[in-house]
Amino acid sequence: MDAKEIIARRVAMELKDGDLVNLGIGIPTLVTDYIPQGITVTLHSENGFVGLGPDNGLADPDVVNAGGKPASVAPGGAMFDSLMSFAIVRGGHLTMTVLGALEVDQYGNLANWMVPGKIVPGMGGAMDLVSGAKRVIVAMEHTAKDGSAKILKQCTLPLTGKAVVDMIVTNLAVFHFSGGRLILSELAPGATVEQVISNTEADFVIPPDIKIMPIV
Repeated sequence: MDAKEIIARRVAMELKDGDLVNLGIGIPTLVTDYIPQGITVTLHSENGFVGLGPDNGLADPDVVNAGGKPASVAPGGAMFDSLMSFAIVRGGHLTMTVLGALEVDQYGNLANWMVPGKIVPGMGGAMDLVSGAKRVIVAMEHTAKDGSAKILKQCTLPLTGKAVVDMIVTNLAVFHFSGGRLILSELAPGATVEQVISNTEADFVIPPDIKIMPIV
């Protein structure tokens, strides 16, 4: 099981029956393939529809997700304009949003829109999503491609949102925020606390009862 699959499978376990969820581009879109059986979740795509379907070969080339990739629409899905799409987001109707990140820090700050050295069209809907969703989960690989830490003492890039992150899921561990502190709550199968410490710049609490990620 590769790093991205580990992350997507673990995030999928956070979904509950009846949830309305927005999945960001990248790793979060993989979550659709691992939604637990018996769970009905409605997926919101910020470019104008609810009922985003799984990436299982049924993608319609005339329908794209927020990342511009062909997508499928589940039975009962509905399409609408951007005004309605962001009314759903800003109105607080999303149960959660799952986003990738360039940096997250020990205060729950998130930076995920400004890529150093690259021209970007803007922050997209990320700022609205982290402000409007009831819960914000960051799904990302634990370190950058150059091996540098992505979970920092303090973000260095322009922020998407301040103190907005509730949970971080990486290929090494799961963290959550409680009482203003970053807490290590789970380790990926085969990962060690020492490995997480060496790949994390942020200060975090290490409880005595760390669990192993229950991914299947």
